[in-house]
Amino acid sequence: MRHNKSFNHLGRKAAHRNAMLSNMATSLILHKRINTTVAKAKALKSYVEPLITKSKVDSTHSRRVVFSYLQNKESVSELFRDVAMKVANRPGGYTRILKTGNRQGDNAEMCMIELVDYNEVYTQAKEAKKSTSKRRRSGGKKKTTDTDSPVAEATEAVEVEAKVEDTAAPVEEVIVEEVAAEETKVEAKAEEANEEPKAEETSDEEKKEE
Repeated sequence: MRHNKSFNHLGRKAAHRNAMLSNMATSLILHKRINTTVAKAKALKSYVEPLITKSKVDSTHSRRVVFSYLQNKESVSELFRDVAMKVANRPGGYTRILKTGNRQGDNAEMCMIELVDYNEVYTQAKEAKKSTSKRRRSGGKKKTTDTDSPVAEATEAVEVEAKVEDTAAPVEEVIVEEVAAEETKVEAKAEEANEEPKAEETSDEEKKEE
């Protein structure tokens, strides 16, 4: 009968369990991701994350405490040198568990546990989203430019009127010339019409005389 089972013993005694978690934590720090069962990954998550938090303070005491758990100089130096710099601004949640299906032999639920900040796929996707995001202004007064001022509007109106006058003057001259030309044409036609009946009269008088 197992009373007060507050954590998963993983079918091992305390010494065996601690040695296994220490080896798995060392592998995770050195290789940044490992494949294991979901039960072991959850136990490793609660084992290694306090050590990563401890590595944020690079002191002799912190290094000795972490070394008492890992018992590996390479993993301790890697943790305090590289991993601590990556997770400096993260307030927790340094690992991620991704389930990969069941194992073929005993149908155990398998997963991959990894350090969050070393996954390039997720970090690149977040950077792309940040770069493509748009900022929108909510409220606030619009900035007044020089073109919006009343003085600028008045000067623009005067310039437009001057341009209209300059273009209107040659147009009026052309119209006056065209009207004068039409009047001369009309007068010429009237004179021709008056001369034709006189010529006919002279021709009739010549016939009578003959």
